[in-house]
Amino acid sequence: MERLEASSKWDVPAFETLELREKRSKYCICVPVINEGEKIRKQIDKMGHFANDVDIIILDGGSTDGSLEEGFLRKMGVRALLTKRGPGKLSAQLRMGFAYALMEGYEGVITVDGNNKDSIESIPQFILELDNGYDFVQGSRYIPGGVEENTPLSRKLAIRLIHAPFISLIAGFRYTDTTNGYRAHSRRYLAHPEVLPFRDIFNTYELLAYLSVRAPQLHLKVKETPVKRSYPATGKIPTKISPLRGNMLLMQILWKLARRKYHP
Repeated sequence: MERLEASSKWDVPAFETLELREKRSKYCICVPVINEGEKIRKQIDKMGHFANDVDIIILDGGSTDGSLEEGFLRKMGVRALLTKRGPGKLSAQLRMGFAYALMEGYEGVITVDGNNKDSIESIPQFILELDNGYDFVQGSRYIPGGVEENTPLSRKLAIRLIHAPFISLIAGFRYTDTTNGYRAHSRRYLAHPEVLPFRDIFNTYELLAYLSVRAPQLHLKVKETPVKRSYPATGKIPTKISPLRGNMLLMQILWKLARRKYHP
């Protein structure tokens, strides 16, 4: 697959690129992370087992905890470390990763959070679905074969009773786990002229919701696949979404989606 030149219409945050090895796969897996300490190191260690099947790209939002040390990443078979220097949060990190993936000629991009909550062993299933021609694959703990462990009750109720039904209604496709960042995206979807993910309106969590909605609206090939998501039984919940402010932001994003504010 040919590389794409970055379009002058793309709005991508400034970032630094540290390439640690050559491109080996037609797919890559992008891991957005910031200051996850031992959680991201444990996750990368597990992901290293799949480094010959999919290229691993770390999307660092500006970590200062030393968890992404170059020697460790090389040892684990990581392909590249992208460090965001421009403004923005999660959606900006994803824009950075998607842009790099398209410019490097990848045929598909898997994404997974960097806090060691997700079933890394599910990577081959996402690869299979991309091989089968799917444009957007949403990982779900709530379909047959999926597993959830210790999901906070408030989070589960918000997903099952509000977020997933609302996204499903707007998209015209029944989703069950719409806040889950474990997904796969085809090159065709990310480069589609009626998607345009490289816009600075995608700054926090907007891009996650938008990409869930836009693929079914464009009649692209969409499905869910079972995954496992585990929260610790005790201690602090590993999430960047605050209970009050974060959930209010998610509701604002849903309202804008319904009004097509993110459409090109």
